[in-house]
Amino acid sequence: MTPDEEVAAVLDRRTALVGLLLAVLSAASFGTAGVFASGLLGAGWSAGAAVTVRMAVAALALTVPAVLQLRGRWHLLRSNLRVVAAFGALAVALPQLAYFVAVTRLSVGVALLLEYCGVLLVVLWTWARLGQRPSRVTGAGMVVAVVGLVLVLDVVSGARIDPVGVLWGLLAAVGLASYFILSAATEDGLPPLASAWAGLAAGALVLGAAALVGLVPWRTATTDVEFAGWSTSWLVPILGLGLLAAAIAYATGIAAVRRLGSRTSSFVGLSEVLFAVLAAWLALGQRPGPVQLVGGIVVLGGIVLVRLGERPAVEPAATVDPVPAGSDR
Repeated sequence: MTPDEEVAAVLDRRTALVGLLLAVLSAASFGTAGVFASGLLGAGWSAGAAVTVRMAVAALALTVPAVLQLRGRWHLLRSNLRVVAAFGALAVALPQLAYFVAVTRLSVGVALLLEYCGVLLVVLWTWARLGQRPSRVTGAGMVVAVVGLVLVLDVVSGARIDPVGVLWGLLAAVGLASYFILSAATEDGLPPLASAWAGLAAGALVLGAAALVGLVPWRTATTDVEFAGWSTSWLVPILGLGLLAAAIAYATGIAAVRRLGSRTSSFVGLSEVLFAVLAAWLALGQRPGPVQLVGGIVVLGGIVLVRLGERPAVEPAATVDPVPAGSDR
């Protein structure tokens, strides 16, 4: 190996490590959404209102850093308005709207399982579109991760199935897959933080329009919300949803996909379920059972297998980052 190749290998490993840390941070941030949302829903908020306000607050929080990042490069945003609109509609608004409609007809575990089938769609997309056939180790990791997900979500217990709900759950899966696939696109040169800001703003506009025409029920309240026996202002879950579970989650998630590629990052994203269980335990006192704990270990094992089975040279998005070092901070 030549000196240049050694340097490139070190940089590749560093990029992958940073990507993995960002993916875990993103999953942990997304995992808090359920806790914050439960407080708002319990106080009388509709799911559509909570999600729309979540995205609007996140977009507002990212406005200043995104503007600073795009200073002198506004042509990147103008030339990619269609991509941004697609990301906001398909990758941000669709999975959230479809999931909340699905849970009105399905048990929560089944709805989540259907949504997370989106990671399998990512694998099929990279195989069919890019010719990136998964290795046997990756395939084994996929099976192990899905089995673990079934255990964590406790799908069998109290399962409720409805054909229309299943269709909405599958739409949520399409939205989730779109998030990872569109986030991996690097040819537009739009920085991750700016992509998150523009996508969240577009998503908020889409859901806001859906609420105006009556497609999304809209109810809000200013009463205090309950968390594990104690009450707090409704602003606390709003800020938690907007800043932690959206602004930080999307910005770090997009940056992670740019470094790891869509396939690996989508499976690391499954750890969101584990963080959601942990957050519910700490904040709401919903202690996970033994089966869920075993399922969590199985999910982690599947993620490790998927990562080991990925070929470093397969996904250019894992090694190509058009954003100059430090420009996404």
